[in-house]
Amino acid sequence: MQTQEFLQRYQQGERNFGHIDLSGASLSGVNLREIDLTGANLTGANLSWSFLSNAKLIGACLRRADLRSAGLSGANLSGANLSGANLAKADLRLACLAAAELNWAAFPEADLGGANLQGVKSDQINFAGAKLDGAKLMAAELMEANLNRASLVGANLTGANLREAHLVEANLRSAILIGVNLIESDLNGAQMRSANLTGADLHRAVLAGADLTEAVLDNADLSRANLAGSYLLKASFKKALLLRANLQGVYLLRADLSEANLRSADLRKADLSGAYLMDAMLGEADLREACLIECRLIRTNLEAAQLTGCCIQNWQVQDVDLSRVDCSYVFTQFDYSAKVAANRLPIDRDFESGELGRQHQEDSSIVKVCFAQSPNWEALVFTMRRVELESRELKLNVQFFESAGEQSLLRLSANRLVNGKILGDRILELYPDMLEKVLAKDAEILSLLDLAIPSNSVEPSHKEILLRRQEIYQRMVRQISFILMSQTPDKFSESVQRLLEYLKQQGIPTEQIQKKVISQAIVQRAKQDPAFREQLLRWEKTASDRVSLFDDGGSGAVCDRPFNR
Repeated sequence: MQTQEFLQRYQQGERNFGHIDLSGASLSGVNLREIDLTGANLTGANLSWSFLSNAKLIGACLRRADLRSAGLSGANLSGANLSGANLAKADLRLACLAAAELNWAAFPEADLGGANLQGVKSDQINFAGAKLDGAKLMAAELMEANLNRASLVGANLTGANLREAHLVEANLRSAILIGVNLIESDLNGAQMRSANLTGADLHRAVLAGADLTEAVLDNADLSRANLAGSYLLKASFKKALLLRANLQGVYLLRADLSEANLRSADLRKADLSGAYLMDAMLGEADLREACLIECRLIRTNLEAAQLTGCCIQNWQVQDVDLSRVDCSYVFTQFDYSAKVAANRLPIDRDFESGELGRQHQEDSSIVKVCFAQSPNWEALVFTMRRVELESRELKLNVQFFESAGEQSLLRLSANRLVNGKILGDRILELYPDMLEKVLAKDAEILSLLDLAIPSNSVEPSHKEILLRRQEIYQRMVRQISFILMSQTPDKFSESVQRLLEYLKQQGIPTEQIQKKVISQAIVQRAKQDPAFREQLLRWEKTASDRVSLFDDGGSGAVCDRPFNR
């Protein structure tokens, strides 16, 4: 049929032109709305700018046809052959292209919003910049497809084959990609927020700089994938495979990586703050300089993992063997104002082999503190508050207190998992200084609490002054004894000296304390503790410039002890 006759019959109201041969016809800009061209031969036809909305083109042959800017909204092209066709900027909204052949077809900047492309077959199709929002692409064959900067918001690509596809800066927000094949695909800078990639195969895929915030990647395979610098906030990776994946500098804040396999993954400088790593495999993973703030590691495998330079502030470790990690030092705090890790541990050396593991063997929510004497509760309360302020969101409560003989046991409960030994040692370290401050400011503290004793004009009697001094003296003796029995020489020297100065300010002589209490306590401890004796001997060699604790007026080392002969 000649083109002119065809157009004339259409204008006369005829719509059924099934199996017509219009190959090579020039139909640019013509109005063919609601026409039936089922099985028609339109090979090489020029239909650019034509109007074919709601047309039936089922099984039609449109190979190498020119459909640029054509209006095909609502058209039915199921089973049609569009191989090599040019549909640049075409309007295909709500069109049906189910099972169509689209090999080498071009759809740049075309609008396929809500279109049905289920089971389409294509090779190297061009969807660059196209709109496919809400499109149905289930089981579509899109191998090596060009979807760079395409919009697929809410599109359904379940079971689609996008192997080696190009999706650079594509928008896949809330897209359904369950079981999709994205092996070696390029998703550099893609927007994939809230996308569902459950069971997807992303082996060797490139996702550098991609945004996968709140995306679901449960059971997905991302082995050897490149996710450097990507955003994975609150993403779910349950039972996902990330073997040897590149995760340098990624943001995994509050991500769920339970039972994920990250063996040999590169997580250098990654931010895993608040991440959940229950039963995860991180053997041989590189976590150097990673941020593990409030990260939860429960039964996590870290064998041969590299942790040097990690920030472990408030991390929660439970049933984790840290004895086999490779770690020289960690940071226990994070400076939020400077945005850098702080408080290096150890301060001036590196960890010995297995030392990090030994320090975290007793992580729990219970903190046990042993005092040589019954503590001053005012000073203890302020000490606990100081420790809480040092650890973000930490809360301590007294659970149990027992005094047995010369020792007192205090048991505290924390609101999260902590290292009981480190926290207990910190309380013992801060307590003496806090006690000194509380005693010195006792009257002021009582006044602030409206608990001050009403003043009167009657001066305290000599007996009352002596009784008060005796009380202070006994308190200080107990505290000095405690310090000497619990601290190292380099620390107790300064602490005891401050207490002695406090006694002098109260008009209380210190000679007896220096000659008897201090000497006897050190000698007793040195006899019981060989390690302390060695520390003391080393300290004495460098103590010549220190103020003596034994001679009120002079200086000199503590050297003439009965154990040092």
